[in-house]
Amino acid sequence: MKVKNIELLSCDAGWRNFHFVKLTTDTGIVGWSEFDEGFGAPCVGAVIERMSARVIGQEVGEHERIYAELFGATRPASGGIVALAIGAMENALLDAKARGLGVPVYELLGGKIRDRIRVYWSHCATWRINHPTHYKPAITDLDGVKAIGREVRDKGFTGLKTNIFTYDSDTKNPRGWRPGFGVPFAPELNVERNVLRNLVMHLEALREGAGPDVNILLDLNFNAKTEGFLKILRAIADLDIFWVEIDSLVPEALGHIRKQSPHPISSCETLLGLREFMPYFREQAMDVAIIDTPWNGVWQSMKIAAAAEAHELNVAPHNFYGHLCTMMNAHFSAAVPNLRIMETDIDRVEWDHELFDHVPEFVDGHLVLPDRPGWGVIPNEEAIRAHPPKGPQGLLNYGKLKSS
Repeated sequence: MKVKNIELLSCDAGWRNFHFVKLTTDTGIVGWSEFDEGFGAPCVGAVIERMSARVIGQEVGEHERIYAELFGATRPASGGIVALAIGAMENALLDAKARGLGVPVYELLGGKIRDRIRVYWSHCATWRINHPTHYKPAITDLDGVKAIGREVRDKGFTGLKTNIFTYDSDTKNPRGWRPGFGVPFAPELNVERNVLRNLVMHLEALREGAGPDVNILLDLNFNAKTEGFLKILRAIADLDIFWVEIDSLVPEALGHIRKQSPHPISSCETLLGLREFMPYFREQAMDVAIIDTPWNGVWQSMKIAAAAEAHELNVAPHNFYGHLCTMMNAHFSAAVPNLRIMETDIDRVEWDHELFDHVPEFVDGHLVLPDRPGWGVIPNEEAIRAHPPKGPQGLLNYGKLKSS
């Protein structure tokens, strides 16, 4: 079974676009993957198109050799959007291979260890504050934050993750605080007292709404330097936090932070390839390694998870994309031994469910793994074309948003 054609499709997803690889074989079997151009990585699709000529005509089952060939051909500029394009290609090959064999992808990964995967509700309050047009009901004050905490609990989820926000003096008009992404533009990344007070207030409101039994996770992204991260950790030392997620490009700096943190530290969602993860593993820089499997490719991500296991670390997938990415991550999560928990977005744009033939099933805060072939979900091409993409979206467009 050989690759006959590779096609890219995109559609509107509110504040961003969704992007898909459709890989057709000479037997008529189609493999799909989802990739992203909004999380700081524009033009991945252009790289996939450039690479396609080397993939067409090759055996679908030889995805490891294809990966090695593409990596070798791009070695002088490895990483970045080149790595993302290879990962997207690998994921489409895995889907096609599994569909050709009539098995779920997790069978290619060694078989499933678990039938249900514990998930946490990611970007909780975040989407309804930053993108109120697309995610309802809009959150405009602390009462809204408490309400979504109650919603998480009432819908049976056992964990939620949120971000940093600042409020007016009357605890209204929350705004996302993410200078690491240029909103506001403050490249020095200093963390002042007002930010600390607002963060504690926000977390306490979520706790009040969610109750004592829901785990709260905090994502700090790249929004501080080492000094600032330590100030935040001291400010929230007395709160019950499942983990604090920190992005740092320096393993030693992150290791220094972890040694002083009262809470577990997770990190590495923006790393590409095992070589980038290894210095963090050797440094014991985090408690949980976050792996972006759409970026790295699920097959390569299994290797990263194995290295994490060898360093006594658990892993968690980075997952804030469309439903196809959720299912790609679910197969990884089902097969990897050292899983901590899986990220997922519950708040969706209103037409999300139209874009796929199946959507993820959540029961009691767990994703129920299907046994359908491949990833277990197929994009609906007619629905995708009914929602054409809206030009450049994502982080490059953040400065135009309400939160700026």
